[in-house]
Amino acid sequence: MPVARPETSDSRIIAHVDMDCFYVQVEQRKQPHLKGQPTAVVQYNSWKGGGLIAVGYEARKDGVKRSMRGDEAKKVCPQIHLVQVPVARGKADLTIYRNAGSEVVSILARKGRCERASIDEVYLDLTDAAETMLKETPLETLESIDEEVLKSHVLGLSLNGNDDRETVREWLTRRDADHRDKLLACGAIIVAELRLQVLRETEFTCSAGVAHNKMLAKLASGMNKPAQQTIVTLASVKGLLEPLPIKKMKQLGGKLGSSLQTDLGVNTVGDLLQFSEQKLQDIYGANTGTWLWNTARGISGDEVEGRLLPKSHGSGKTFPGVQALKSVAAVEKWLKELCEELSERLQLDLETNKRVAHTLTLHANAYKSTDTDSLKKFPSKSCPLRYGAGKVLEDSVNLFQAALREFLGSYTNPVDGGWGVTNLSVSASKIVAAPSGTCSITRYFHGQDRFHASSEQSDKKFAPESDNLSPSRTESHSASHQTDCGEGQTQITPDTSSLDQYETACKDEAIESCLTSTHHEPQLRLSEKERNNNDGKRSYEQKRKATQEKVSSFCWDF
Repeated sequence: MPVARPETSDSRIIAHVDMDCFYVQVEQRKQPHLKGQPTAVVQYNSWKGGGLIAVGYEARKDGVKRSMRGDEAKKVCPQIHLVQVPVARGKADLTIYRNAGSEVVSILARKGRCERASIDEVYLDLTDAAETMLKETPLETLESIDEEVLKSHVLGLSLNGNDDRETVREWLTRRDADHRDKLLACGAIIVAELRLQVLRETEFTCSAGVAHNKMLAKLASGMNKPAQQTIVTLASVKGLLEPLPIKKMKQLGGKLGSSLQTDLGVNTVGDLLQFSEQKLQDIYGANTGTWLWNTARGISGDEVEGRLLPKSHGSGKTFPGVQALKSVAAVEKWLKELCEELSERLQLDLETNKRVAHTLTLHANAYKSTDTDSLKKFPSKSCPLRYGAGKVLEDSVNLFQAALREFLGSYTNPVDGGWGVTNLSVSASKIVAAPSGTCSITRYFHGQDRFHASSEQSDKKFAPESDNLSPSRTESHSASHQTDCGEGQTQITPDTSSLDQYETACKDEAIESCLTSTHHEPQLRLSEKERNNNDGKRSYEQKRKATQEKVSSFCWDF
């Protein structure tokens, strides 16, 4: 449910920067001959020309829409260039777009606190930069203002169409403007310069919304595209929100928005204004009721989180229609591909950003062909994340099997047939900075557990690996496996506790207790008696069974 956070100040300056048809821009930069040409990026599935993932503005002018497939787009716009999204492991590979987005983020972060919201959108808190600018250069004394700033759309500003830019100039430099509007004007100048800097350094255009909170900035950024910016003044908030369909508001596109429509007859944000805060609290609870009351008035206390890196990593694929996965073997085959990609991204994050993830989650959409309860949601399952592609795969398979048993209403081994999976994904979350000393782990990973080197092991019913370290589990190693990190770095010596002991310990302890940064061996809070009783000499089948049971015992439902 939404969280009601009081707005800390209506003098904050928040910008939402949204790249313009980003996938197409990335492809046009890679292939310059496409610039200015009607272009669309299509998925790798070539059926009927492929589904359109992104449509350039030149193609949109000719009537091409994202809901079309490639063949239909060619009928509407015969001269359109269809560029296939890169493919890896049988699915779309977004690496090129993800990396291009990082280029933009690095530029935008120069002026204030920056939160990367997705591949192609960023929030900026420019309050301090705007305050500093206003103190150093009073707006009314500005002799020249860049044309990009004068092209800004100021909501609520009356324009006559003859000389709109001069009208915007007068608004920006008003001597009698209140402090909040002056800060907005400074924010507009800063954002325009950042957008121009992005264009110069990356060749990408972007649009932006500038407002006093994240909610309003997000709504404004898409109002005037491409390559433009929109300013939301306090006086314009009511006029902006009142006509908006309730389902267009963030967090109101699902059940809560449907409830407002069905139970209260609320179809626009303006309709919500008729209800008191107390009435909304009575119906939806104190927190959600207050959040709805605030939202209707453009009030939001959500902070820009100051995050340049993603909060999670994920890899997924859809299997529509006849492509649905109808056997455990088919699911395992695709999990192998997804887990390979996820593991590589986790490894890169660890090596590049010194971050580790806590939690592995499996999501799926599925149906039952013979059950009247076909709309029952396939449960998501989570467990502590172990590094190494083989381990991610092993745990993902166990999570899927546990979820499938629950979905089918039976806790016996699932039988193939009578069900199908239409979407499958794995994700890693709860990512935190790695404790000091993890240099040794990155070097150890480098040659020990690349997925392609252990695929044969994975095929043998995903046997537990014993040749790498994990932020969530350490398995049996000898002291000779210590890795030297160089002068001043800490060696990490794996403990000799058994696999099952460590899984149990990590269920109760944070990741920091598993990645030690001292010269001592990791302490798992296990008694000497427990260590002696679990000396790791059980047979492989016993270990595998115990692993599956433990994954099931501490996997979490969503």
